Amino acid sequence: MSKYDVEPFDKEEKNLIDSVEKGEWKPIPEKDKSRIIKEAKQYAEASMKKDKRMNIRISERDLRNLKIKALEEGIPYQTLVSMVLHKYLSGKLKESA
Repeated sequence: MSKYDVEPFDKEEKNLIDSVEKGEWKPIPEKDKSRIIKEAKQYAEASMKKDKRMNIRISERDLRNLKIKALEEGIPYQTLVSMVLHKYLSGKLKESA
């Protein structure tokens, strides 16, 4: 039994932990840190930027269920739609069996 079997880590997180524990990560040279941090911030801002509007038609039942699910999650339903689309497009949305 692995020490990860009782912890709530997914496969990707377990692989990252194993990689760090194996010493596969190297520190960033001090002279490059500010540049790399600036680039990472720019990438994060660009990926979170919501600058386009999209209108769709869905069934009343689906919209009602979407709003219920969003309430359960504690987020606006538009945010839930955006999150689901992002996960689907990035290949991170898992189909339940």
